[in-house]
Amino acid sequence: QVQLQESGPGLVKPSQIFSLTCTVSGGAITTNNYYWTWIRQPPGKGLEWIGYITYSGSTYYSPSLKSRTSISRDTSNNQFSLQLSSVTPEDTAKYYCARMYILLNALDTWGQGTLVTVSS
Repeated sequence: QVQLQESGPGLVKPSQIFSLTCTVSGGAITTNNYYWTWIRQPPGKGLEWIGYITYSGSTYYSPSLKSRTSISRDTSNNQFSLQLSSVTPEDTAKYYCARMYILLNALDTWGQGTLVTVSS
């Protein structure tokens, strides 16, 4: 059974860069037909898709965040990461990593999420 676990800082100062890592167990991130996704949910708001990295290493980003976002992977440790730059308090959110099964276009496995607060 695949499991995902996010890790990273809980508090970040405005204008800084933060990075989150998702550690995947129970299945390789290079397995065909799966995309590895980052999603966030600001307090009191809905889910927002950030982007994903495919099983072959290609990346796709939300147009609204593309200029500040980078998603990468470490296949030797079976991890993928999110980097967000020039953060503001509006980036405060619970950040989730999730697996997408592309043949069904469905997110079938989620991490528990990690809260990132942007504040001075």
